[in-house]
Amino acid sequence: MNDQIRISPVRLIDHENEQRGVVPVEDAQRLARDLGLDLVEVAPLEKPPVCRIMDYGKFKYQQKKKLKQRTSHEVILKEIRIRPKTDNNDRDIKLKRANRFLGEGHKVQFTMLFRGRERFHKEVGHEIFKGIITELGETVKVERPPRGEGNKLIMVVSPAKH
Repeated sequence: MNDQIRISPVRLIDHENEQRGVVPVEDAQRLARDLGLDLVEVAPLEKPPVCRIMDYGKFKYQQKKKLKQRTSHEVILKEIRIRPKTDNNDRDIKLKRANRFLGEGHKVQFTMLFRGRERFHKEVGHEIFKGIITELGETVKVERPPRGEGNKLIMVVSPAKH
C-alpha cells in the first residue's frame, strides 16, 4: 500500500476502474496522493504487479460488512422439549415458540422425553408429534420424522421454502 510498494513499473487501475496501463510506481503514487486516495497492490504476483487507486479504509469496511452478512444467515438448530403428559396449554406455548424460531429461519428439533412406564407407550408420542405437524401445517417441512433413541423420541422440522 502507498509507499510500501517497491516494484516498478506497475499496471495501474484508477479510482474509476479504468485501466491506465503500465506506469512507474512513483507516477501512480503521485496520482493517488493528488486524488486523496491510496495506491493498493491488489495482485502482487502478476508481471507487472497490479495496483489500484482506492480509499483503503472504505474497502476494508466493505469487506468486513460482506463477511458479516455472509455469516449472519446461519441456520441454527433450536430444541423444544416436551413430555407425553405435557398439558395442551403448555404444548401450545411451546408451539408458539417453535413458530417464532421457524419464522426466523431456524430448524426446530422436538424432543419427547419418556420416563418410567411411559417408555412402553411410544405410540402416544407419535400421535402427539402428528398433532404438532398438523398444527404447524404448510409452514414446515419434516426433515427427520419421529424416531426413537433410547428413552427419547426426536423429530426435526425446518421452515418450508415458498
